[in-house]
Amino acid sequence: MKELVFPFDSRAILRNKRELKKALLNDGTARIKKNIAVLGGSTADHVVSMLRLFLLNNGIEPHFYKSEYNKFYEDAVFGSPELEAFKPDIVFIHTTSRNLSLMPERVNTTAEEAERLLDEQFAVFSQVWEGIDQRFGCPIVQNNFELPLFRRTGNFDCYSPSGQAAFINRMNVRLADYARTHSNFYINDINYLSAAIGLEKWHDAEAWYLYKYAMSTSVIPDLAYSAACIIKSIYGRNHKVIDLDLDNTLWGGVVGDDGVDGIEIGQETPVGQSYSEFQSFIRGYKDYGVLLAVCSKNDEENALAGLRHPCSVLGPDDFVSIKANWESKDSNIQASADELGLLADSFVFIDDNPAECAIIEAQLPQVQTVCLTSVGDAMYALSRGGFFEVTSVSEDDLKRSRMYAENAQRAAQQKKFSSYSDYLESLQMYAKITDFEPVYRQRITQLTNKSNQFNLTTKRFTESEIEEVSGSPDHIRLCGRLTDKFGDNGIVSIVIARCEGGDAHIELWLMSCRVLKRDMELAMLDELVAKCRERGISRIFGYYYKTPKNSMVAGLYESFGFEPVEKSENGDSVWVLPTEGYTNKNKVIQKDKRSYS
Repeated sequence: MKELVFPFDSRAILRNKRELKKALLNDGTARIKKNIAVLGGSTADHVVSMLRLFLLNNGIEPHFYKSEYNKFYEDAVFGSPELEAFKPDIVFIHTTSRNLSLMPERVNTTAEEAERLLDEQFAVFSQVWEGIDQRFGCPIVQNNFELPLFRRTGNFDCYSPSGQAAFINRMNVRLADYARTHSNFYINDINYLSAAIGLEKWHDAEAWYLYKYAMSTSVIPDLAYSAACIIKSIYGRNHKVIDLDLDNTLWGGVVGDDGVDGIEIGQETPVGQSYSEFQSFIRGYKDYGVLLAVCSKNDEENALAGLRHPCSVLGPDDFVSIKANWESKDSNIQASADELGLLADSFVFIDDNPAECAIIEAQLPQVQTVCLTSVGDAMYALSRGGFFEVTSVSEDDLKRSRMYAENAQRAAQQKKFSSYSDYLESLQMYAKITDFEPVYRQRITQLTNKSNQFNLTTKRFTESEIEEVSGSPDHIRLCGRLTDKFGDNGIVSIVIARCEGGDAHIELWLMSCRVLKRDMELAMLDELVAKCRERGISRIFGYYYKTPKNSMVAGLYESFGFEPVEKSENGDSVWVLPTEGYTNKNKVIQKDKRSYS
């Protein structure tokens, strides 16, 4: 829903929240359901209602527990029967500088006293986080702290031992250090948010005195949107591709008219500098694993010449797909999605032409658009939009662009063969299928939350849940890594099966879209049956839960030789496979004996 994507009208959202909620719940979108506990240090009613809207818009249907006013510490440290029964999937601690009760007050506070107060204040919050972790082991989202609007001593306040700004800044550093060293802990950076919006707009003393809202109600949608970006990232709801126009988007001017020498890019002109900065900004997304693509109405020769400009920061090799032609841009985006094995809702499209953006919004409403009115505005929209919110970075993230480029080589290789089986043989594929090793835990968690198409049960796991499953004697766990002559695809397939008596029940089976149709699923099945036989398991039960995105695997169990047990009208199904008499199905992937770091 466009009204709920940055930049949005906060007052309109607050005014129309009931109508927006109703429209979202009735739009037919299949959403994952999550229990979210909001432990507030101030009134949190509007925070909850806004968070609900933004999460619904990102494919998450939240159910909320809300602590009583300023009872966040008691609920977390001492617990409550209601919270225990609620069993949160995520805890959001909505505290602000209003909840820093130990800030220095005396003008003669010494540096040693300020340090002691800081230690005591941090210990209060540490107890909160540790209490939640011990009780629930779930992700925690914690606001950091905004600066006050008022300063008794002016600039001295930011470095004086008695300064409140100095105390808050040091608390924020402590929180950042904690987040770096603790998994499943995420900071909602309201320090940045309040600065971006402006402290004068952020603070509202009357809202505090009358209603105990710790900030102006008009900025609560911004706070909730920021928290929702973290939560949707945890559950793999990020976009994956930035698809870019070229002329007057990546450089100034029109390469077909002005020629390569006539476009503006580089340090010689102010306009050229702005586009160089924009290209550097975009390249930074690639470094974090976001895929880059081109979608431009241009002759391909001109487009490539522009990307090869000596001052261009981005070159042709930085893009996993280049569509430079005179076809409609919506058809080009869809073609890129199909070639990459992604859905169109993975794309963010950037163009300087509002008409082109409007066409994409009409033809591919699942694609997010950013209209580049200026380089600065586009960078700010990408930053605040949270389309690529980072909550973890795995080795596979850092190599993702290279992996998709290698996929393009594989596609070119396929064209040389008339037989698909000969093509698969030519790839010289090796699979390393192991139990869940600690070094892969982060990537395994990412896959469980990001894979939507080849995902039979669509069950999601947090890192702590994966850790729990990893230590369970009642589960079979398979983690598959695939390499071939073009490169390493990384961890691409996960299977989790719960053992009960002589049966194994598949709780999760997924595979990355980048290795579809390579027979990796057959290699995983062969290994699953082998592990079941080792345990004396005679039957494997498979479960398919239909979603709008996983229809491609609706017939997977049948293709494996499973027999149907139950088929529901909504498309869900249950299947069974006897392990006795099973013969291996994988013919083209060899077992990999190498070790990986």
